[in-house]
Amino acid sequence: MCFATAIVNAQTITQNFGSGANAFSIDFVEIGNPGNAPDTTGSPNPAGSVSYTYNIAKYEVSREMIDKANADAGLGITLQDMTNYGGNGVNKPATGISWYGAAKFVNYLNIISGSTAAYKFDASGNFQLWSTSDVGFNPNNPFRNSVARYFLPSSPEWYKAAYGSPNGTWYDYATGSDVAPTPVSGGTEPNTAVYAQLIETGPSDITYAGGLSAYGTMAQGGNVWEWTETAHDGLNNDVLEYREERGAGWGDFGSHDLASFDRDNVFPTDEGFYVIGFRVASVPEPSALSLLAVGLGGVAMIRRRRS
Repeated sequence: MCFATAIVNAQTITQNFGSGANAFSIDFVEIGNPGNAPDTTGSPNPAGSVSYTYNIAKYEVSREMIDKANADAGLGITLQDMTNYGGNGVNKPATGISWYGAAKFVNYLNIISGSTAAYKFDASGNFQLWSTSDVGFNPNNPFRNSVARYFLPSSPEWYKAAYGSPNGTWYDYATGSDVAPTPVSGGTEPNTAVYAQLIETGPSDITYAGGLSAYGTMAQGGNVWEWTETAHDGLNNDVLEYREERGAGWGDFGSHDLASFDRDNVFPTDEGFYVIGFRVASVPEPSALSLLAVGLGGVAMIRRRRS
């Protein structure tokens, strides 16, 4: 473990979705160093080894993103009313969404981009496991279709982006440091995080929610807890398994809630939790720079820039 704060120099990949009044964008950062050695000091143990390069959203999904996806495709995803918890600003993290609701948002991103849905739902909207007869079935993860481009980050994917680094060093906190971050109500200073705040303060805007991880993500510690794709037991073989959540929220007073050795679990249909949000992950494509796919009445375009 290293006690210095990591210096971030991450490339941001901005991907745009929707069209017209329903257009929105998601910024991703690349998580490289494929085949990295796992961390043996966190939870679960070992944790964070990923054999491939992938991208993960720099910020949590915002309320505006959900509202625009709902308007564009009639998803019917409901949000928690945050009037008593800092307000319902468009750039606040999207909370009060069940794991199933988050999965449906991710499916929308895939369909509008001309990709395959990551998660299987029947005609009644019930979540299903992918089966051997389905194209893209992965016996090691029946939750996720293996040919989908966008998905909820698995436990190893989430963990690596939060506590790992391009050079393979592991940190206790998602700010590139083994020193607990300074609690703040908002901001972007290194080694700060939005926690230890009064409940009525609410979370910060997604782009103003603390210092960055070594890979360049924000608020994987603090602001709101986040769903991961993975069942708490790691097996992903039961539609009703409790899902892992990580990262802690603005009202958690102990820094241990933000640390690599802490995680919790929630029933996937629960949507009344005003402290739980999520972020999106994806796999890169060689043709990403020229992608122009039309679906569900919207347009998905990709561009790259330096942050």
